[in-house]
Amino acid sequence: MKRYSAFAIAREARRHHVGWERAWRSPAPKSEYDVVIVGAGGHGLATAYYLAKNHGVTNVAVIEKGWLGGGNTGRNTTIIRSNYLQDESAAIYEKARGLYETLSQDLNYNIMFSPRGVMMLAQTEHELRGFKRTAHANAIQGVKTEMLTPQQVKKKVPIMEINGPRFPVLGALWQARGGTARHDAVAWGYARAASDMGVDIIQQTEVTGIDQQAGVVTGVQTSRGAIRCKKLAIVVAGNSGLLADMAGFRLPIESVSLQAMVTEPIKPCLDVVVMANTVHGYMSQSDKGELVIGGGADGYNNYTQRGSFHHIEETVRALIETFPIISRLKMLRQWGGVVDMTGDRSPIIGKTPLGGCFINCGWGTGGFKSIPGSGWAMAETVAKGTPSALAAPFGLDRFREGRFIDESVAAGVAH
Repeated sequence: MKRYSAFAIAREARRHHVGWERAWRSPAPKSEYDVVIVGAGGHGLATAYYLAKNHGVTNVAVIEKGWLGGGNTGRNTTIIRSNYLQDESAAIYEKARGLYETLSQDLNYNIMFSPRGVMMLAQTEHELRGFKRTAHANAIQGVKTEMLTPQQVKKKVPIMEINGPRFPVLGALWQARGGTARHDAVAWGYARAASDMGVDIIQQTEVTGIDQQAGVVTGVQTSRGAIRCKKLAIVVAGNSGLLADMAGFRLPIESVSLQAMVTEPIKPCLDVVVMANTVHGYMSQSDKGELVIGGGADGYNNYTQRGSFHHIEETVRALIETFPIISRLKMLRQWGGVVDMTGDRSPIIGKTPLGGCFINCGWGTGGFKSIPGSGWAMAETVAKGTPSALAAPFGLDRFREGRFIDESVAAGVAH
């Protein structure tokens, strides 16, 4: 793999850019692999990368029914934060946030990480008390956050109306080292680095069945034929229930569409990420000037990747009171991503009832921010056959044993 650098750009410019090689290989699938990973989104690719880098497992195939990064990885609002209440959540999200800080250097690929800071508004007394509690918990966990007064919020975001009659700003939980990254670049960077270490990335190949013998996985059936494997990792976000059904077990999850939109581009006016959980709206400004606005998840189970009018109305109607400036903007585009929700709004990482089969799912609306930490923990779990320290609290058995990691109540929002 040729290294990307300023010198490489200058060299290729002189020869009309004919020397660039493909970012990753597109090989035909082999008949057998040590590990097959289903899903070439951020989590699946990160798992493959850390399997190769941290554990020397390179006889790996990542199988994707569509195109690389075409699912939720390319359909989110790119927010990165780790200010969670529960210790287990804070640990894995802080691991992910820390890895994001050096990911461009590690992958030799610019993921456009922007630690611009994440502000979570408290617009009710209940939220204010909750965020103060989270700030104290974060201090114990070693996650640096702080509470802001309404005046400090206004100073950081001058376009905000903090004295709204329905949703006044009473304070905010601030994580200065949170921010955003380019979602496509994260997938492409992991794919390029994993491919360079020998991982096969196989696109446009759908898994249609899971083979097993005596309760142990032996391979997968695909639209391009059978592939044998010693271990199987299911990392398919909102389609996790479908793959689990193929493997013969059920998951405590529901799949719903999570919606987002962007406005027409305008001059820079917002240099932080703002989350308003009371109205479930969150907003940042992209490098192109668009305001990236996230809304809520649908209230019914579905697998659609389209937006809907009622979510435009619900999300924008509430945000306009806090951000009057957006009332005059036109919507440029809208989309949805299929997310899988657990009862406690925390993920599932670990072994399944099928021997040799592992699963990573249930990230709800927090999938993008967790990609590096999720891949790190999943890779160790698959390589060693037992859950890593980061993954252990998130096993399937917690639902049977009542060991919930309840981030829904803690955050007052889906994730």
